[in-house]
Order: sequence, then structure tokens, then C-alpha cells
Amino acid sequence: MTDRNAAVEVIERQIEELDAVFKEASKDINTVRGSERVAAWKKRTVPLLAQHVGQKQAQLFAMTKPGPSFTRDLDEELSDEVELYRNFLTTLAQGLKASSHGHG
Repeated sequence: MTDRNAAVEVIERQIEELDAVFKEASKDINTVRGSERVAAWKKRTVPLLAQHVGQKQAQLFAMTKPGPSFTRDLDEELSDEVELYRNFLTTLAQGLKASSHGHG
């Protein structure tokens, strides 16, 4: 099933979920727990992308990781990681929306 509208909805729902996970992690004193929540979210997102967008994009997302951080600021590292995933998914959704307009 590669219905673009459904794929875009799945991606947008995952972005909302990521934002909620990050918001929760930001309130949490324990940054490690926040990182674990983001990792669990990413693990759930990969098969959804494979199902709705394709294996190639799912693998690209799975391999997406933030670069090394030298700040030693765990909050900032988590924020950077969330931003990286959000940007990947936003770009993916925009690409799907753009290509669906050509077929409509």
C-alpha cells in the first residue's frame, strides 16, 4: 500500500508523537530517560515508514543519527536529535505531497 495521503498522515502523526515525546522529556529531570523515549519512538517509526513509504526511506531514517556533540549538554543533544528526525520526516512528507499533486 503506497497511498501517498495515508503515508503523509502517518508521517505527520509520527512528527506529532515525536514532539509530545520531546515535550515530556523536556519536563523530565532525567535526560537519559528522555533519550530512551526518543529511541523507542524511532524504533516504532521505522516499520511504519517501511509499510507506508517504502523500505528505502525506512532504512535511511533508521541510519539517521546526530553527529558527535562536544557540548556535554544532554538537553541540547536531545533537542538536536529530535530536530534531526523532525526535519527528515518533514522533508519526506513534503516530497510525498509534491509528487501527489502531479498525479491528481
